[in-house]
Amino acid sequence: MKFFGLTFSQTTLVAIFILAVEVSCTTKEYSPVFIATEWIDLSYAFDSTTLYWPNNPDGFQHRVDAEGVTDLGYYYSSYTILTPEHGGTHLDAPIHFYEKGETVDELPLSKLTGEAVVIDVSEQALADRDYLIDSVAILSWEAEHGKIPAQVMVLFRTGYGKFYPDRKAYFGTAKMGEDAIPELHFPGIQPETALWLAKSRNVKAVGLDTPSLDYGQSKDFATHQALMEHQIPGFENVANLDLLPATGIYVVALPMKIKGGSGGPLRIIAAVME
Repeated sequence: MKFFGLTFSQTTLVAIFILAVEVSCTTKEYSPVFIATEWIDLSYAFDSTTLYWPNNPDGFQHRVDAEGVTDLGYYYSSYTILTPEHGGTHLDAPIHFYEKGETVDELPLSKLTGEAVVIDVSEQALADRDYLIDSVAILSWEAEHGKIPAQVMVLFRTGYGKFYPDRKAYFGTAKMGEDAIPELHFPGIQPETALWLAKSRNVKAVGLDTPSLDYGQSKDFATHQALMEHQIPGFENVANLDLLPATGIYVVALPMKIKGGSGGPLRIIAAVME
């Protein structure tokens, strides 16, 4: 069999050569960008100050199992950690609020890496602890920066990151336990806006610098439901969003790979591309 005068084997070799050239060109095109990139850490360290939902019975624990110079003269340390899935800078996997949702270990890396935009709503959010991010705020951002491309991550900067880890300033109450829930006051995303982001903008992930995608007074976590039902993961308690520009960002958000997990500690970083 011949294609354009070439045998099948010759055609195959040509195809492989073209593919190799394309891969080589792609590598050459993108490598310099990442070499020259500034990386910003968007994660809080996990320690005794890590914030969890007020009624969570456990916090972060870092137990010393071994630490010091051994009998043979070398230094050795090893620790045990204990942490709930949801707390500090962490990921919400779709199964968190959707029975058929992807678990942490099932999330494809394509949903956890890629281009991102930062939408600054801090002026509105800092003026109103119960502020709900609506489509008007997003359309205003788009009027200046252009329409949000499909399959990007959207990060909302509310300005509440400056309060972390002050529990009262961050959550709106210093109380712990069930009694604290009615007194939670912090901004979040309007459920209708979350659905709009999923359907009209086809985003791959959503994050923000507050304890939850839903605002503090939410009873049904409808924003979580809207995103998770579309297999869109969320990032909560994201740090340092004030250091990022509105566009030109590449994000890597890799959680601890917990099999069957509904969420997990997240190391999220952003590259500011030239």
